[in-house]
Amino acid sequence: MTQVTAARAGKITPEMEMVANREKVDVKFIQDGVASGKIVIPRNIKRNEFSYCGIGQGLKVKVNTLIGTSSDRDNIEMEARKLTTAQDYGADAVMDLSTGGDIDGMRRQTLSHAKVAVGSVPIYQCAVEAIEKNGSVVAMEPEDMFAAVEKQAAEGVDFMAIHCALNFDVIKRLKNTGRVTDVVSRGGAFLTGWMLHNNKENPLYEQFDRLLEILYRYDVTLSLGDAIRPGATADSLDGAQLQGMIIGGELVARAQAAGVQVMVEGPGHVPMHHVRATMLLQKRLCNGAPYFVLGTLATDVAPGYDHITSAIGGAIAGASGADFICNVTPAEHLGLPTELDIKDGIIAARIAAHAADLARGDKQALAMDLQMARARVALSIDRQIGLSIDPEIVRASCGNGNGNGHDHVCAVCGPDCAAQVAAKYFGIA
Repeated sequence: MTQVTAARAGKITPEMEMVANREKVDVKFIQDGVASGKIVIPRNIKRNEFSYCGIGQGLKVKVNTLIGTSSDRDNIEMEARKLTTAQDYGADAVMDLSTGGDIDGMRRQTLSHAKVAVGSVPIYQCAVEAIEKNGSVVAMEPEDMFAAVEKQAAEGVDFMAIHCALNFDVIKRLKNTGRVTDVVSRGGAFLTGWMLHNNKENPLYEQFDRLLEILYRYDVTLSLGDAIRPGATADSLDGAQLQGMIIGGELVARAQAAGVQVMVEGPGHVPMHHVRATMLLQKRLCNGAPYFVLGTLATDVAPGYDHITSAIGGAIAGASGADFICNVTPAEHLGLPTELDIKDGIIAARIAAHAADLARGDKQALAMDLQMARARVALSIDRQIGLSIDPEIVRASCGNGNGNGHDHVCAVCGPDCAAQVAAKYFGIA
């Protein structure tokens, strides 16, 4: 029984109860959301208990981060430290996107140490193994693709990005669109190359019911990979993206009918004036399924600062309906991220998510901002530290205080703190 079938049968699972407690909502609200497909709780039946998160309508915006080895850097000890960093700084989920070294060992390590939901992209390992065994990505066999999904599901992966909504109709539209960046999704590129070389339809689309059977068996949440997401703001909302979104909506309906939890991945590079339309289209076409966005990146011209460009777009996306933000690090477009990049990316994404929660009227987010404002007026450093998204930077900046705030002096105002002068005369100091 999956979370969906349990919810539809009127049952409340421990996962639903934990999510309801975290969100401070009635558990019936969570149950109804899971039953309708508007909320997902990624949790493979093979995983031991961890900190479950709910993603979707009426819940706080969640943050995902990416780790994993590559052919250039396969240091799994470093990736373990990145996982620790991600969890320490508040990531709600982590995806292991390993493409180099001991991929199976890396995934087992992540599943063993993670205290949050773990995702993967099975086609990555499938493609790497095809290169190693047969010399080319296009040598993958359909059976290899399903075997990779099955293996990772059996090991306990909670959600999987699978590029099912890519077919020849989408590729035809892509060819006719005249894109600047064509295909920037790695999984989308692997499958596009495979399809064109072999002149065969995408097996993950063609045999979608077979895929659903595997995911249902382990209650793996399907994250419909955005194979042709725009890789430049110039490509946003073009015909190829919309065609993929339409196909995605059809697959969402089939997954929801089959009792499989499903969310939808989205762009990508999106100028600010396109964000709201993108969110509305996805929600309309995909029956309100949770939307999982990479960024979104508001501009193309800030390499080295893409944690900022993505936070700008992510805040607008979250306010407009996105439910799950994949953080983007400063290393995006430049290289592989370090532990510090992971931290900076998560902090930026959490700021964006919190700003979006405020815009959505989330009571917990509104209460936090109110408490922070009162703590500043009261010169309570401890309370400010406790309420901060990054407590370390506040603690370091206010290190000259004694911890209770009584001798803290504002670095800008000095002893004549504007808030305190006003508070004195209003009688609230």
